[in-house]
Amino acid sequence: MATRIRRLTTRRSPPKLLFLALLMLTPVCVIGLYNYGQKISYFFRPLWNKPPLPFRRLPHYYAENVSVEHLCRLHNWSIRSQPRRIFDNIIFSNELDLLEIRWHELNPYVSKFVIMESNTTFTGIRKPLFFASNRARFAFAEEKIVYGVFPGRIASPGSLKDPFVLESLQRGAMNGLLHSAGISNGDLVIMSDTDEVPSPHTLKLLQWCDGVPPILHLELKHYMYSFEFPVDYSSWRATVQIYTPQTGYRHSRQSDVIFSDAGWHCSFCFRSLEEFTLKMTGYSHADRVKRKAFLNYSRIQRIICRGDDLFDMLPEEYSFKEMIKKMGSIARSDSAVHLPSYLIQNADRFRFLLPGGCKRNIVQLK
Repeated sequence: MATRIRRLTTRRSPPKLLFLALLMLTPVCVIGLYNYGQKISYFFRPLWNKPPLPFRRLPHYYAENVSVEHLCRLHNWSIRSQPRRIFDNIIFSNELDLLEIRWHELNPYVSKFVIMESNTTFTGIRKPLFFASNRARFAFAEEKIVYGVFPGRIASPGSLKDPFVLESLQRGAMNGLLHSAGISNGDLVIMSDTDEVPSPHTLKLLQWCDGVPPILHLELKHYMYSFEFPVDYSSWRATVQIYTPQTGYRHSRQSDVIFSDAGWHCSFCFRSLEEFTLKMTGYSHADRVKRKAFLNYSRIQRIICRGDDLFDMLPEEYSFKEMIKKMGSIARSDSAVHLPSYLIQNADRFRFLLPGGCKRNIVQLK
C-alpha cells in the first residue's frame, strides 16, 4: 500500500515542476519581448506584411557634354522653347550642412526655395529655429527664399501623442507657403525632405522637356551617416510634380512612376553627435529609441564608424532573402565620385561626409 502511495506522489510531481518552470520563464519572456519585440516583429515581417506594388521605372539617360535636346529625345520627350520654373519645397529641422549643399547644388535651376521649420520636433520637444538663426549662411540664395514658421506643440511629460499627426499638420501647412511663393500652373515643384537631394542634371532635364509625367517619384541613392556608407537605391518618397490647382504637399506614394538614379538621400548625415540625438528623439520614429543608452554619444560614434544601425533594428524588408542580404554593417565605400559638386569643391569643410571622415564633433557648431 505504501508503495502505491509513493508511486502516486511521484506521478503528481511533474505538473508542479512545470508550473514552477512556467512561473520562472514568464518574466523572462516578457522582458525578452519588451527588449526584442521589435526585432522579432521585423524578422517575421515577410509573413505578415505584403510589399507595395512595384513602381514603373523610367530609364534615366545622362552624360556630360550631351545636349539637353538629345537627352529629351532619348526619354521620348520633346524640347521646350523655354524652361519651366522650379519651386523647391521642404520642411526643415536642423540639417544645416545638407541644406547648404542642397541649395548650392540646385540654385542654378530653382526659382524659389520654399522652406518651413517649427519651434518643436514632431514629438513635441522644444527646439531652436535653426534656419532663422543661421539665415546669413544662405545669403547667396536670399532673393529666392520663401520662409515660414509652423507653430509646434509642446508635449506634456508622459504624453503619448502620435508624432505623425504633427508631421502631417506641418506638411499640410506647406501648401499655403507654396501659394504665397507665387507658384503657377505648369511650374515644377519638388516635394522632399532636406536630406533627399535631386541631382542638378535631373532638374535641368525635367524643366526643359515636354512629355514628363505629371507626378514623378525620384529614385535616390540612399546613404547612411555620410557618403562613405551607400545602402541601396530604395529611397522613393521624393517627387517632382507639374503644379495644378489640385497639387498638395505630400511625402508618400502619389503615382506608380519612378525616375531612376535621380539624386542622393543621405540619412542621419550630421556633423555633431548632438544633432544625431535631436533627430533620434524628435522625428516620427522616435519610438525606436528603446533605451536611454541608445543616446549615449560614445555608442553613437562607434556605430557611425562601423556602419551599424542606430536603433539595433533588423532591415525593413518584405522578403527573407533581402533581409538576410542586408543584415550586418553597411559596407564602406572609398568612392567620392558622382557626388554633389558643391560637396567636393568644399571637401575640407564637409570632411565628415566623405570617406574616412566618420569622427564627429560632440556639439553642433553654431
